[in-house]
This record gives sequence, C-alpha cells and structure tokens, in this order.
Amino acid sequence: MRTNERAVWLLAVGLATGVMMQPAAWSADASPDKVETKAERDARMGWWREARFGMFVHWGPSSVLGGTWHGKPYLGYAEHIQRMARIPRAVYRAEVIEKFNPVKFDADAWMRLAKETGMGYFVITAKHHDGFAMFDSKASDYNILKATPFHRDPMKELREAARKHGIKFGFYYSHAFDWGEENGPGNDWEYQNPGGDRLLHGANWWKTFPEFLPRARKYVDQKAIPQILELIKIYDPDIMWFDTPHKLPPEENLRILAAVRSASPRVVVNSRIVIPSVPNAEGLVDYHSTVDRPAEIRPTPGDWEAIPTTNESYGYNQNDKKHKPSAFFIRLLAKTVARGGNMLMNMGPRGDGTIDPSDVGIFKGIGLWWTTNGQSIRGAGRTPLAVQAWGESTIKGNTLYLHVFQWPNDGKLVVGGLKTDVKKAYLLSDPARSLTITRKDLDLAIAVPAVAPDPADTVLALECAGAPAADPVRLLATNVGADTLRVFDANSIGRLGFGSGKPADAWVTYWTRLDDSVIWRLRSDEKAAFGLTAVYDAPTDIERNRVVEGDAGKELVRAGKGAGGSYKVSIGNWSSRKDVRIGIQVKESLGQVVIEPGTYDLKVSAVKITGEELMRLRNVILTPVKP
Repeated sequence: MRTNERAVWLLAVGLATGVMMQPAAWSADASPDKVETKAERDARMGWWREARFGMFVHWGPSSVLGGTWHGKPYLGYAEHIQRMARIPRAVYRAEVIEKFNPVKFDADAWMRLAKETGMGYFVITAKHHDGFAMFDSKASDYNILKATPFHRDPMKELREAARKHGIKFGFYYSHAFDWGEENGPGNDWEYQNPGGDRLLHGANWWKTFPEFLPRARKYVDQKAIPQILELIKIYDPDIMWFDTPHKLPPEENLRILAAVRSASPRVVVNSRIVIPSVPNAEGLVDYHSTVDRPAEIRPTPGDWEAIPTTNESYGYNQNDKKHKPSAFFIRLLAKTVARGGNMLMNMGPRGDGTIDPSDVGIFKGIGLWWTTNGQSIRGAGRTPLAVQAWGESTIKGNTLYLHVFQWPNDGKLVVGGLKTDVKKAYLLSDPARSLTITRKDLDLAIAVPAVAPDPADTVLALECAGAPAADPVRLLATNVGADTLRVFDANSIGRLGFGSGKPADAWVTYWTRLDDSVIWRLRSDEKAAFGLTAVYDAPTDIERNRVVEGDAGKELVRAGKGAGGSYKVSIGNWSSRKDVRIGIQVKESLGQVVIEPGTYDLKVSAVKITGEELMRLRNVILTPVKP
C-alpha cells in the first residue's frame, strides 16, 4: 500500500488484542510489499508543516443551547451538554436537533475570517460526541439535511469556500463516542457503556466488559467507518482529526485508521485516533495532538499540534466570559512554533450560524499582528536558540525571527548564544531600516527603538551569514524586567513528569524522590543581583475515589496525602531552603543572590518529602535588583 502496509496493521491489531484480524476496509492496492517512505510521509505532511496556524471550529446543534439547559447554566465544554445534563436522545432530538436552523450561516465569511487571521488550514466538527452528522450522510438519517429545518450541507459550502481562499480543509470526527445511536458507544446514562466516562472502569475496561465488544463492532461497521468514508469520498479532506480513542477497544480504533489510510493515502491524521499505548501507534499516525487549552508549551519531539480555544469552551457557551486577549494567542503561537509545533485555534459559533463578537475581536487582533509578522510563523520552525529572557524565536532558512514580549528598558536587545554572524537586522514593521549590531563573544546587542512597536510581540528579523547555530546555555538579562524560568524549559527534570500545560497544571509532577531535581543551565556576562521567587502548587489531601466532572467526562481522583516537605534552590555558592506551603500558585520569596560573570546551574531539589509528593513546581522568577 502507499501508506501503511497490511502486515503492519495485522501486527498492530494482533498485539493490541491478541487476535489476528482482517480489517474490513482495505483497498485492493494495500499489499504487504508497500512500505511508506520518509519522502512519501514528508509529501503528505508538507502543507501542514508549512501552515503552522489553523482554525478549529466546534459547531453543531448543541450551539443552540449555548451551555444552558432548561434555565440551568453549565460551564466547561458546551458541546458536552447532552452528557452533562443527561438529556435523553428523544428529548435532545425534539428540543435541540429539530430547532437547529442556522439561517445566518455564511461559509465564505467564516473562511475569510480564518484567512485574514493568518490561518492556513480549517478543521470543523463533521460529527461530535452527540452523534449528529453536520453533512449529508447516507449512513445515518441523524444529520443536518434530514433531521433539521436547515436542509443545507454546511460542510459542502465550507469546502468550496476553503478552496476559494486557498485554505486546507478537513474534519473533526468523533469516531469513538456517540450519544445519538442506540448501538453507539458513550450513551452511558441510557446504555451503561463501560467506556463512556473516562477512568471509571480503568484503562482496559473492554477486557472487564467483553459483552460490549459486539456493540462496539456494530457501531464501527455500520456508522463510524461508513461516515468517515463518506467524508473522504465526497469532500476530499486534507486532514481528519479524531478524538477520545479510549472510548473504543484498541482493535476498533486500528480498523478505523486502516479504513482512512486505504481511502486516502494523502490525508493527514492526528494521533487521537488511537490510544498512545497501542503498539506501533506513533508510527501509524502523522502528528501528536497535545493538550486542550494550553497556556504553556511542554517539550514535544517531532510533529505536534496545540489546540487552544478563545475562552474555556470549544462549543459556543454563552455563560463562559473568560475570553483571552489577542496577545495571549499571539505569544502562544510564537512559543508553539519556536518548539516545532502547530497551533489549531478554536472558536465555537452560535446556533444561528453567527460568530460571537468576542471571538471576532480576538481574531481581528491576531490578524492585525499577522499582516506585519506572519512571515515569522508561516513556514518557520523550531529555533536553535535557547529561550531568551525577552521572549521566543523562530527560524526559516538562514533567518531568525525574534519574538520580543518584554521590551528592553535601555534600547539594547541582547540575543544570547548566537554563534553565527548576522548580515542584517531589522524590524518586520520597518524592514527598510537596518538596526545596528554589535557582538560580544557569543552574544549580539541590537540597538532598538525606546518603545516597542507592538506591545504583544514585536518581531525582529536577523538575516544570518549561514545556518544559525547557537549555544544551548540561557543568558540571564537585567534590562527586560523579570526573567521567568519555566519548568517546561528546564535542561533536566530527572524522573519527574510534566503537567499538560493548561493554566491549572503547567508544572512538574510526581516529585516523590529525594534525588529528583529541576535544573536550568544559565550564563551571566556581567555581575548582577536578582531577587528569586519560586512559584508552585501544593495541594492538600484529596478524598479517596472521588468522582469529579471534568471538561470532557467524569474522572476518578485517587487518594493521596497531598504535598509536603522542604526544598532548596541553589545557584553557585548561594542557596535558600524553604518549607513547602500548602496552596495553589504559591509565590515564595527566596531572597537575593549576586551572580558573577560565568556559567551556573540553578537547581531546585528536595530536602525532605512528607506528603505523597513534594510540590508541583511551575517556575522560578529572577527579578533584577540593585546590588
């Protein structure tokens, strides 16, 4: 085959299930002697790597409710309201589906907004967890043309608009979760599906409940695969975005993936189609889908994608007013590309087909920035520079783009560790004017205006004499305010784990061993004094086996003793020891340190652990002070 060979599929399914199986949807040219080459994979992924920035749209009948059911508001993911409010299928159909009539929907206006914002691709929900198809599906009458008064195919209109505006196009399809069909998985409150709510029955629930397997197979054969094949055949998507594979047994996910690969060797497929622990999963998908709603970016190798959303919900939620400013997404985009990833930014349109004005304002703000600075994102990639005190950097060819979040207070932007000579430096907002450059050993000083042209992210271009090379040690700075050392950028974290990067958990975790530590390798080119602050979470005891309602399902919270103990922060001959204080986002003053020119390790280590874990460190902040 042109993508993944039959032998790989048989092996993967066999390893996952212990049973050798014959997937039903392979095409005739899927033969064992066809192995995908790197060149074939790169050809499929080329447009995705070039785009770097895309629009994600969660839209469907649930948008009519806007996160409210019979007067009761629900926070969290509004597209989950059928599950959260336990709305029976018949009631949902009568009160939601049959009232869904988005007469103000304008596909061209949506796509123009994406284009003007800088997005290079567009992904929309063709079927979300409610099981309702937003396209003309022959596999199920539970779709927008047959079950609503709208009687139009918005997916077809969006596909045509995407082609018109030169934007790559594809679908989100909830392949493993379906509340709309009697035989669909996930409708727990009516059908007691053991996989419906995450972790309630353990990661391998299908082994405990084998009686569910025939129903899962029937759903996959009669709805999931047929509808996915319809989407590929009718709309010829560039990308298919799947979700919640833990709701299905591994062999069913693999059968679905085999069907996709056979139907379209060129379509890009994200990692959420299979459970990561399934053997060979990393080699079968195209890129890794990381955390929902990221605020910080954790290290991720290879091709990967972050999916922030404008507020805290993916579907339209009129109760959620926590919209982030454009500057948040501009900086997050720069952080993402600096670490080699894409950002697929979500909005949830309203039930009438219009877009929330708050969302429009955010996109317009990003678009204004993009008009000047988009070249630093489109086609750019992972930087060779260490993280800089003033911000981030991206690279394209021999050009480095400096994304300055904190403007220097002395008119001198110092780039730490750039070994390659620079032929020219200029602001993207004023490319005709070259900026003066001076070099001191590994570092460059660039003369910049007194005031930042763009307070969110001013971008400078450095045209280098060759491929940029850099020293990995981070340079401390005294002219840009506080220098935040994030745990996600630490040089070494021992055996600690990462949180996901959401605002609530941008930390290291599992700090249970005295020999674990967090280390940043730092350099100072002058004598300087800093005040140090540690920022961490230290949760208290938690109740055993407590079921909590998360963003996308119920989760078990296991018992624990909470955090506790003492820790030490050291750099050179200086150290400060503190007892852990219980709380969320604790800011602990560590005192002041004077650093001489040289290279150092700033290390956070455990002295004593009295809780289940020491703490969940977020960052260490160095604030320049007068010595």
